[in-house]
Amino acid sequence: MNPPHPAALFRALLCCLVTTAVDLLPARAAEAPFLRGEFLQPPDHLHNHGSCVVETANGDLLACWFYGSGERQADDVKIVGARLRRGATAWSERFTMADTPDLPDTNCCMIIDPAGRLWLIWPTILDNHWESALLKSKRSDDFLGDGPPVWKTSDVIHLKPGPEFAAAVKVAMERFRPRATEPKIKEYIDYALSASTDKLKSRLGWMTRAHPFILDGRRLIVPLYSDGFNFSLMAITDDWGATWHTSTPLIGEGNVQPSIVRRQDGSLYTMMRDNGLPPQRIQHASSTDRGETWTDVTDSDLPDPGAGLEIMTLANGHWVVINNDTEKGRHSLCVRVSDDEGRTWKWSRHLERDEPGPDAGRYGYPSIIQAKDGSLHATYSYEISRTKAPKDSAGRQLRETIKHVHFNEAWILAGDKQP
Repeated sequence: MNPPHPAALFRALLCCLVTTAVDLLPARAAEAPFLRGEFLQPPDHLHNHGSCVVETANGDLLACWFYGSGERQADDVKIVGARLRRGATAWSERFTMADTPDLPDTNCCMIIDPAGRLWLIWPTILDNHWESALLKSKRSDDFLGDGPPVWKTSDVIHLKPGPEFAAAVKVAMERFRPRATEPKIKEYIDYALSASTDKLKSRLGWMTRAHPFILDGRRLIVPLYSDGFNFSLMAITDDWGATWHTSTPLIGEGNVQPSIVRRQDGSLYTMMRDNGLPPQRIQHASSTDRGETWTDVTDSDLPDPGAGLEIMTLANGHWVVINNDTEKGRHSLCVRVSDDEGRTWKWSRHLERDEPGPDAGRYGYPSIIQAKDGSLHATYSYEISRTKAPKDSAGRQLRETIKHVHFNEAWILAGDKQP
């Protein structure tokens, strides 16, 4: 038998190398990258913040956020929403989703459950301090028409952390105490120890931020955090809101606003905003018992300036995280892709990035989903700097709105363009 011709060997080797290289690329790399975006409403002199977005069964997008003259101290703050009809390029007029008279409603989130019902979950602030947050929910099976959903139920989510809550807080605070060199940290430790044994303080103050998480189509986990305790907790229901219980607390050095994904081995993983001391990093933890208990909270390798984030799993198994990728400031908003469940983040790209300084905008509190067509949608708070914001006829600066961006994984994989 004659030996293969050298040219044939070279072509075979080249084909093998090309095939291997293609196999190593994420599945959606062959798609044409795209990014487009628009404001949900024109920039406003009032506060627009804390958005969440979902895709409805007919392919429309529904977003909610809180809107008013401030946050916890402004009694006119309410939850509003808007729609982007499938194929449309402009969002509907803003409409009210929830408004507790003369009390601020803030930090809303939404999810559509396996039965096709829309859930809105948010806190009402009872005495203008975050520690007084009362968790509420509404549910609708009629939300595809114009205007706000037709709410079928409206409830308070009563949280009652068990005796293990105070015990866990005590262990964590005594572990922190030897490192508490500043008076404020010592005061916080004393407050956490006292509040953890106070029934009212341990049952109020829990707030939403990121999307709730549905596990195996049967369990709804609502990630929560407390500005008073400065750590996180999961609210869990196995009967779609008839009863609730809480996980053990996730206690680190200022870990708040958790967002959840599921690993291929079935365990849960959460990333959290860093409200603690430098270095500022996304904090993370895991659960192997369906969210009931969590590992110790530790720093990841990703920077976070003390700002909201969200993580999600794509249909191809890749993970995407969206956050402010700095240790200080919200002038930069980044999306990253991991193909190894967060062990490494090989691809990243910026949705917004300004040079730090007085001309920089602020972009944060992102919400992200993957649509049925595989593309990605994100909404986030968009704040124009005071040096650049236009004014209305009354001389008020029009600085704040919510921005929506539509893009695909291929756009992230392409990376930032070089200047």
